[in-house]
Amino acid sequence: MQKRGLNSLQTERNLTVDGKSYTYYSLQKASEQLGNISRLPLSLKVLLENLLRYENGRTVSVDDIKELCAWTEKKTSEREIAYQPARVLMQDFTGVPAIVDLAAMREAIKKAGLDPKKINPLAPVDLVIDHSVMVDYYAETGAFDSNVKLEYDRNRERYAFLNWGQKSFNNFRVVPPGTGICHQVNLEYLGQVVWTSTIDEKTFAYPDTLVGTDSHTTMINALSILGWGVGGIEAEAAMLGQPISMLIPEVVGFKLIGSLKEGATATDLVLTVTQMLRAKGVVGKFVEFYGEGLDSLSIADRATIANMAPEYGATCGFFPIDQKTIEYLEFSGREPWRVKLVEAYAKEQGLWRDSKIEPVFTDVLELDLAKVESALAGPKKPQSKVLLSEAVNNCVDALKAENATGKIAKVTLNGETFELKDGDVVIAAITSCTNTSNPAVMIGAGLMAKNAYEKGLKPKPWVKTSLAPGSQVVSDYFAKAGVQTFLDALGFNLVGYGCTTCIGNSGPLLPEIAKAIDDNDLAVCSVLSGNRNFEGRIHPQVKLNYLASPMLVVGYALAGSLKVDLKNEPLGMGKDGNPVYLKDIWPTNKEIHDTIKTAITPQMFQKRYSDVFKGDKSWQQLSSTESLTYEWEDKSTYVKHPPYFEAMPKQAQQLKDIHGARPLAILGDSITTDHISPAGSIKKDGPAGTYLIGKGVESSDFNSYGSRRGNHEVMMRGTFANIRIKNEMAPGTTGGVTRHMPEGKEMSIYDASILYQTNGVPLVIIAGKEYGTGSSRDWAAKGTNLLGVKAVIAESFERIHRSNLIGMGVLPLEFMDGLNRQALKLDGSETFDILGLEKGISPRIALDCIVHRQNGEQQKFLLRCRIDTLDEKEYFIHGGILHYVLRNMMGAA
Repeated sequence: MQKRGLNSLQTERNLTVDGKSYTYYSLQKASEQLGNISRLPLSLKVLLENLLRYENGRTVSVDDIKELCAWTEKKTSEREIAYQPARVLMQDFTGVPAIVDLAAMREAIKKAGLDPKKINPLAPVDLVIDHSVMVDYYAETGAFDSNVKLEYDRNRERYAFLNWGQKSFNNFRVVPPGTGICHQVNLEYLGQVVWTSTIDEKTFAYPDTLVGTDSHTTMINALSILGWGVGGIEAEAAMLGQPISMLIPEVVGFKLIGSLKEGATATDLVLTVTQMLRAKGVVGKFVEFYGEGLDSLSIADRATIANMAPEYGATCGFFPIDQKTIEYLEFSGREPWRVKLVEAYAKEQGLWRDSKIEPVFTDVLELDLAKVESALAGPKKPQSKVLLSEAVNNCVDALKAENATGKIAKVTLNGETFELKDGDVVIAAITSCTNTSNPAVMIGAGLMAKNAYEKGLKPKPWVKTSLAPGSQVVSDYFAKAGVQTFLDALGFNLVGYGCTTCIGNSGPLLPEIAKAIDDNDLAVCSVLSGNRNFEGRIHPQVKLNYLASPMLVVGYALAGSLKVDLKNEPLGMGKDGNPVYLKDIWPTNKEIHDTIKTAITPQMFQKRYSDVFKGDKSWQQLSSTESLTYEWEDKSTYVKHPPYFEAMPKQAQQLKDIHGARPLAILGDSITTDHISPAGSIKKDGPAGTYLIGKGVESSDFNSYGSRRGNHEVMMRGTFANIRIKNEMAPGTTGGVTRHMPEGKEMSIYDASILYQTNGVPLVIIAGKEYGTGSSRDWAAKGTNLLGVKAVIAESFERIHRSNLIGMGVLPLEFMDGLNRQALKLDGSETFDILGLEKGISPRIALDCIVHRQNGEQQKFLLRCRIDTLDEKEYFIHGGILHYVLRNMMGAA
């Protein structure tokens, strides 16, 4: 909060809590003037307070406030509002390029003769380094220390850059490596539920809100903190004081009744919720949970559900403030004054959950928690729920779809020979994300390990096991509960505190296992307690990937195959010679909760977070200069000065129609940002690998794409290069392959792009439904821009990626009137004219498109311009949101 609003409605009031006075903008006073808002969804009440606080007569007007107050009458709205979150959260993969951009903006403003200090985050920014640790060492004592050492060796250059940023920028804090994952650190420490700041010598209290460059920022909605993932581009704008332009969302109510039965976990619940909401269709909508079923769900259970909002497609999954919120704040060691303020403020503002008042929603779903069954999700989508009882059949069907050969490989490891087959589990990872914030399933996994060890079970020798908790507190309560010893005995040694397997940082398989898979073309599996299992994401040699609770991860590590029926078949033979079944080692709910009560204390949180920004010796010893502008190193292959502001005109240029554009790729449905944006390992023989080798980097030192996000040369070469992507212009191929037209020569998408750009040919991408689903990777838009793509024409877009494309000056367009690439029979030999831009664009305008075919025929049709708001229009006219911000700052000089 930077300045006080106009307060036209005179809603400023004072609230005294524990002897201290706070100023706040009263929703009750607004209601007295604008109509009853008692049944407004609580998530929209948070937005309403934001508008009251930021009313300035320009970006936020009284009419905006009136429209939101009247939402319950129509349950929807086409009104555009300007929303300003209290803070911004980043992780290092997406955070590094954002700080690179800020550094480049400082450079540009300095060259213009202005003060570089103009470029500083205006909103508080926290960046958590959590995406860089890889599972190189595992199932051994000291795996954590060895992986952290490797992490620093690989990433020292970019860590030094972030260390520079921490010293150079105001309002910017860095949580060093080895601490935890951003959304769990946010839940356990950064999030405050009610934020405070001092303006005009008054202390203002208001809802804690945020946007984050990690799509799983949404976890924080479990704590009644409204937040969601945005692209790095949008986050940078928020950091620089720009409001986030958004339409007042529809809100889908999800009513929960009853309670989970014995043996059902929060993971089983979230996979059920994800399937239901994906089927319902909630893209671009808020989901708000309500009903008496909330009484039985802890904040950790709610966090499991809120964290997977990107997987069920919603902007966020919001939970209201109630007694569970207060208990969690106390449990996690928050200051007593903060806890008292949260309760008093929530009750005063009508943000406290009242079971007697059922909000009005756009639409409603209902789930009886008692009907939730044990489940997994897979093998390729997080919304593809599979009941545990049906897992074997699902795996068998998936193997058929993969045309599995049925070959059997004989492998010898440590003197033991065994058979490796299709459907075998080669990765079993308790990995950071959905579940590691939840003590119930984590303690449950630990107790399972204890029970399994005592019965004489151990994982199969072909299974790579790992444990990557979301925070250091997990290790504390594992130790106090006495279960880490048993996890270690089963190979679930600590490998790091960070996003590992779920983002493709699973590390290499043993050479013997890898060779057996490749030589026999085996279709093997992973089971992980993460959020995502898209094709090619977890490991390039693992075709089938299943999401499951940490407890089932342990179970499948012991069974060693998805073709073992965990419901009815034994996991193995016990030391007494008798078969041991899953039910024999599965702890009861009472055992789990009794252990939690004795093993977790508020002091654990307070101790771990008492000096969280200091870092270990390795972080403190990083060399970084203290200067306003960054000293770019020409030889760096990690951090490069980006080209976005080179030769940037002082004024925005007149938009021009697009003529003679060639398709760079024609893609199908559900193309994810994983398909578009470089992630995971870098192939030696691909354009990015060739570039690095040319810079003298050995293939063993390539690191991952994520670690090199600060180098646009690497990232643009990896855009559209995912090994699983299928370009319909190059039938029979996978990976970043296309045909350069008009001669039809097959080559990499990057090489074709450079050839087209050299010849001044504009490019388009053609795609199906749900283009850009998944993580909010800004490089999916940045890479698209740098490849010379002027427009993406799709049947529909996922919210974040559509916004990111506009933020990078790429035009998102949607087919209309039932047309799509199949109906138009596109094969990539065509050229496209997109007309109407020169006349001036407005939100959601229809533009003419003319397709010119090789035989001389033409076909004209309409495309919907998916620039949805006036702010987005301004960003696009300027060539992107950063150019818009920079020009405004230069103009204000």
